[in-house]
Amino acid sequence: MFNNSQSEMVTNSFSKLASDLEKQELEAPKGSSAQVYSQLLAIYLYQNDLCNAKYLWKRIPQSVENANPELFAIWSVGQKMWKRDLPGTYQSLAAYSWSEPVAKIMTSLEEKVRERAITLISQAYSSLSVETMMSMTGLSNEKAVQVCQNRGWDVQDAGKMIIPQKPPPPVTPQTSSEDQLYKLTEFVSFLEI
Repeated sequence: MFNNSQSEMVTNSFSKLASDLEKQELEAPKGSSAQVYSQLLAIYLYQNDLCNAKYLWKRIPQSVENANPELFAIWSVGQKMWKRDLPGTYQSLAAYSWSEPVAKIMTSLEEKVRERAITLISQAYSSLSVETMMSMTGLSNEKAVQVCQNRGWDVQDAGKMIIPQKPPPPVTPQTSSEDQLYKLTEFVSFLEI
């Protein structure tokens, strides 16, 4: 899994690539190549920009769609993400052998979906079975338990039950009493006008 700085670098490089691909798509008079559409669709999924992914899918010419099965495979991942079907998303990601320009994006997408699922688990569950963890992360039993242990989560009942640690609450900036009084005064003054 990526650490924060690696994830940020990947996100920045994909954002720049997406911008370049969007420009290529706009400048192509009769539609772009299948590679442009494939990469752009995959990047939209990576960015969790499902609306733009759906609109891109609708604008891809039918002839390009029919000639490129990889586009259908990428869109099947997008459909699973749209429906929030995590197990289906992992199955769709693993079901296709991605071409070189798309493989890195799809691998990063899988890691990002998995990281979002782990974050969701830590926020939503007080305990869960390993099977549920495996389903939501697409990991094998051993890897799921290992990920939990690496995060400091408690694994009980001989590896059958997981108790995630809640993430620390967000730090809210403290405002002084004077600042609060000033804001209240401004608000009341606004209402009196």
